[in-house]
Amino acid sequence: MTQKNQTILAFDFGEKRIGVAVGNTLTKTAQALKILQGKNQDDKFKAIELLMHEWQPDVLVVGLPTHPDGAPHEMTQKATRFGNQLKGRFQKEVVWVDERYTSAAVEDGNDALAAQLILQQYLQEQ
Repeated sequence: MTQKNQTILAFDFGEKRIGVAVGNTLTKTAQALKILQGKNQDDKFKAIELLMHEWQPDVLVVGLPTHPDGAPHEMTQKATRFGNQLKGRFQKEVVWVDERYTSAAVEDGNDALAAQLILQQYLQEQ
């Protein structure tokens, strides 16, 4: 069976910054792309729109933060809302990936690297 080659953009959502990574299902590789910062959500979504245009992703992956025991918290709801907004604006499939330990594993709040880890986790599960 031949693996379908899909481009994926992954997001590590935060209220101040959004980390972005890009990956590919054929090579199962992910790379940190950039950290989006804007004055407001509109600025961030304009930047995301440019990335969508540039990379033409087939699927979007959003990290879903939870407490260590898996229970939801305030950021769980915000990340879910963000993912739903992506789906609504760009008409792309959105997949949520448990990101419990990605931000802690990344030094200095490098959100793009956290997005890369989220995407790598998704690709390994495919």
